[in-house]
Amino acid sequence: MTIQTPNKLLAYCPPDFAKPLRNVPSHRLSIANLPTPLHRIHLPAASHLKQTESVLKPLHDLNIELLIKRDDMSAGVELGGNKIRKLEFLLADALQRNCDSVVTIGGEQSNHCRATAAACRMVGLEPHLILRTKRANRVQEDKALEGNDSFGFVGNLLFGRIVGSRIYTCTPGEYGRFGSKVLVDRLCKDLCHEGKRVYPIPVGGSSGVGTWGYIEAIRELKHQLNGEKVHHVVFACGSGGTASGITLGLALGYRDEQENMPEIHAVGVCDDPEYFYQEVKKISQEMDFDLFSVSSCASIEDYIKEYMTVLQGKGKGYASSTEDELNFMVKFALETGIVLDPVYSGKALFYFMQEIKDHPDKYRNKRILFWHTGGSLGVYDKIDEMSQTLNNVSSVERFHAYASSEKKQS
Repeated sequence: MTIQTPNKLLAYCPPDFAKPLRNVPSHRLSIANLPTPLHRIHLPAASHLKQTESVLKPLHDLNIELLIKRDDMSAGVELGGNKIRKLEFLLADALQRNCDSVVTIGGEQSNHCRATAAACRMVGLEPHLILRTKRANRVQEDKALEGNDSFGFVGNLLFGRIVGSRIYTCTPGEYGRFGSKVLVDRLCKDLCHEGKRVYPIPVGGSSGVGTWGYIEAIRELKHQLNGEKVHHVVFACGSGGTASGITLGLALGYRDEQENMPEIHAVGVCDDPEYFYQEVKKISQEMDFDLFSVSSCASIEDYIKEYMTVLQGKGKGYASSTEDELNFMVKFALETGIVLDPVYSGKALFYFMQEIKDHPDKYRNKRILFWHTGGSLGVYDKIDEMSQTLNNVSSVERFHAYASSEKKQS
């Protein structure tokens, strides 16, 4: 009988290719449903593409094969997405340190905070979430004047709250002024004064510990590909941890198979490309990356830039969507049955499709793997903006159940 015990510490043995990463965790947890599937996207016939405004048409025209790594299927609705891979290592570290509480931080519809809260409850830890929201002052005023909790229960908030997270709000201005680390450290200090043993997790779970989740993901992917070549790997980048794991994992994993090494494209959904290069460099240093054992590059930053290209994909800004982005998501779901999220994967694939249109010869006859990092609960926060498009693709009408029998009787 095979049963997962989420809070059981399991001894961790890293893949052989990861030897240059010297700061290795001793344990991990088993919470996620792994391996996640690797799906090939079916492209409709050319005749169908001519009749519709298909978002898949550029792939058909350029003979591109699109694979999707389904990390949106990594766990149930409360845990699913890329964050659970990181949390298997982060929460193992918290349990080893005999902590009883976890503090982390993110946006109002943070996938990371939602997954952290649920995973904490699974392993017996108390979740504390700092959420950045423009509504912070208004929610506090409503509570003070009317006793109402107006923060709500939409999308990720529902799942963060249903597991009993203690939520602390801050404004975007406060977040920008102090930074996420200062805010997390301050709350940890307050909770320690209450007698709690607190484990801090940075925004997105992006740290040297959490990134091991995506070193493992590359071991998983290499096994699934079984020697088959992928030319390009594409994913959304928001805090740098997933980008660090995928980039270091692929660069090291294919060090002796350079003919199969894919080009790596991180699509930044916030900030600017240089910010993400620096974040990946910082996380690589936390993992004690022995650069000179594998490369003649002068610096870790040069090594990262040799393998990873960061594309600009923030559009209107983090968690803000354009009409074109949302329409792309709806059409992609309509044509593939796969729901992207508006903050990460939807933006990333939308802007990468623009990249394909701008540089068709680079991608012609190639196999592209898009890493779906989950987060579809964020769609709930965009219902008002998407309603007209949804009405256009999905009609509702009354079915007259008695019509046929009435005709027969007459």
